[in-house]
Amino acid sequence: MMSNVSGTAVIHETAVVEDGAVIGKNCCIGPYCCIGPRVVIGDNVLLKSHVVIAEDTVIGDSTTIYPFASLGQKPQDLKYKNERSRLEIGKNTVIREYVTANIGTEGGGMLTKIGNNCLIMAYCHIAHDCLLGDNVILVNGVNLSGHVVVGDDVIIGGMSAVKQFIRIGKNAIIGGFTGVDRDVIPYGVARSDRVTTVRGINIIGLKRRGFSAKEIEKMLSAYRDIFEKTDSDVQFTQNLVEVRLKYSGNSQVEEIIDFIDVSSKNPICTTIPTDY
Repeated sequence: MMSNVSGTAVIHETAVVEDGAVIGKNCCIGPYCCIGPRVVIGDNVLLKSHVVIAEDTVIGDSTTIYPFASLGQKPQDLKYKNERSRLEIGKNTVIREYVTANIGTEGGGMLTKIGNNCLIMAYCHIAHDCLLGDNVILVNGVNLSGHVVVGDDVIIGGMSAVKQFIRIGKNAIIGGFTGVDRDVIPYGVARSDRVTTVRGINIIGLKRRGFSAKEIEKMLSAYRDIFEKTDSDVQFTQNLVEVRLKYSGNSQVEEIIDFIDVSSKNPICTTIPTDY
C-alpha cells in the first residue's frame, strides 16, 4: 500500500514508495526508485530510474532527477546526532546522474536547500547545510563542503571544490578545477592558477610501443630545440621553422610541428608557465 499518492501519478511496478510519502499529480516514478516515508514530491516531477530519496526531503514541481542520484541521506558529519533535518529542492530543477545532496544539521540551521531552475550536473556533491539560490549551475564533479552559500545565477566549473562556510555571491562564475577557499564577491570571476606545462617526451610510453632508442633520442632532441631555446613568441615561431628543416624527413618530429602549426583556439603547453 502506498499512501498519499495522486491518482494521476505513474509509478513503475519495481519502484518502492513507502507509506507516508506524498507524490504529486502527473509524477512519473521510474524503475527501481526508492522513496522514503517522509518524502514530499510536488507535481509533474520525473524520476528517471534508480533514484533514492530519503529522510525529510521536499522536491519542487516539474523537477527532473536522473538515475542513481541519492538525495536526503544523512550528512557526512561526525557532529550529526540523528537530529531530524531537511533537504529542499526547488521547482524546475534538473538533478543529473550520481548527484548526492544531504540533509542539514543542528549546527547549520537544519536545512540544505537547492533553489529553483538549477542544473546540478553528474557526480556533484552538495553537503549538509548548503544553501543554493535560483538558476545555479554546478558543472560535472563539483563538490560543495558543508555550510556553503551560493547566490542566484552562479556557475561553478567542473571538478571544482568549495571549502566549508564559503560564500559565493550572485552572478559569480568559478572556473573549472578551482579550489575555492575564500569568499567570492557578487559578479566576480574566480579561478585557480592551473596553467599546464609540458615536461618532456613520453619516453616510457614510446619504449612500450616499440619506438627505437634512436627515434626517441631524435624526438627528445627536437623537443629541446623547440621548447628549451624559447623566450618569446617570435623566437618560438622561428624555432619551428628551423626544427622543420633540421629534422626534415623525420615523421614523428614533423607530426609534432604540424600539430603546433595547426590553427587552434587553445594555446600550446610550453615549458614556461604562461597565463591564459
